[in-house]
Amino acid sequence: MSFKSPWMLLGLLVLAVAVGLWLLAERRRARYPVRYTNVDVLASVVSGRSWIRLVPAALVVVGLGSLLVGLARPQVERQLLKEHATVILVVDTSRSMQSEDVAPTRLGAAQEALRTFLDRAPKGLRVGLVVFAGEAQVATPPTQDHALVGTAVDEIDQYLVFGGTAIGDALQTAVDLGKQITGDTGEGPVTLGPPRAPVRFLAQATQSDDSSGKSPVSILFLSDGAQTRGVLQPLEGAALAKQAGIPVYTIALGTPEGVIDRGPFGGFPGSQDTGQLIPVPPDPETLRAIAQTTGGQFSEARTADALERAYQSLGSRLGREPGQSEVTWLFVAIAAGLLVLAGALAAAISPRLP
Repeated sequence: MSFKSPWMLLGLLVLAVAVGLWLLAERRRARYPVRYTNVDVLASVVSGRSWIRLVPAALVVVGLGSLLVGLARPQVERQLLKEHATVILVVDTSRSMQSEDVAPTRLGAAQEALRTFLDRAPKGLRVGLVVFAGEAQVATPPTQDHALVGTAVDEIDQYLVFGGTAIGDALQTAVDLGKQITGDTGEGPVTLGPPRAPVRFLAQATQSDDSSGKSPVSILFLSDGAQTRGVLQPLEGAALAKQAGIPVYTIALGTPEGVIDRGPFGGFPGSQDTGQLIPVPPDPETLRAIAQTTGGQFSEARTADALERAYQSLGSRLGREPGQSEVTWLFVAIAAGLLVLAGALAAAISPRLP
């Protein structure tokens, strides 16, 4: 604990001196003789009530001490919300998210975990939602209205498509969205179509290491499969995030045994088979590499409970940074409570006139 006005703590010395003088005065007053015929009765009364008489005074002293500490403006170390803190949720909505190896389905488990994240996230945190399959789309721009994002999460299954998995393009869309929040872009609004950056641009981006300046934006990226579509490769998208100083926290959802049913009409272009089970294992190696490249953190979730724990933990951490928070109100509240209690006790034990 530290103090903004430590010199106010000198008041504790004044309080200690005042208490000492009061005790000295009490001892001197006790020396004067008092004529009383029944000494035994007097002794029993004094011994039974002397300590009770001191309780209100002790409460007053402690209350004043707490008030003086509060006036020194104490501060404690804690995780505080960053200025302009933003988390962009990126969720895979490809056909493989219908696999039931994570109950009830991968997508259903993801929706429940996203709701948990929104419940745990600080109210001042801006949250955006990007969904992707073969292309990336902005479902909700970053906003402090978590209920609005929750509504988009409830309707996320409308984005479920066969179009493959474009991890690199989804990362680029999320990075562009983050740059609009920080103002670090000279480009127009993020579009809902395919990414605009050609691959040749990324050689320069990969060589640039501008991650020393940390962005208030974080990306929380969930996918259950390997890259199958898109303009950018996953690590090329990660290079863009690193250049922008945006950490990417990745979660690999699913088990190696995950499968989906091709369906009665094929399900994939050119397919003539019906009812065939297609393996859809996750790709943890790629997602781990993205997190390591950008300074984020990788998690692997093979069950709905594991996925929810990951989102719950990240929901209370992302968008925060170590800082000092003033707790003057706590000491003032304690002082007020003690002084009120001291007054009530003094009124209760004080002698009353007949």
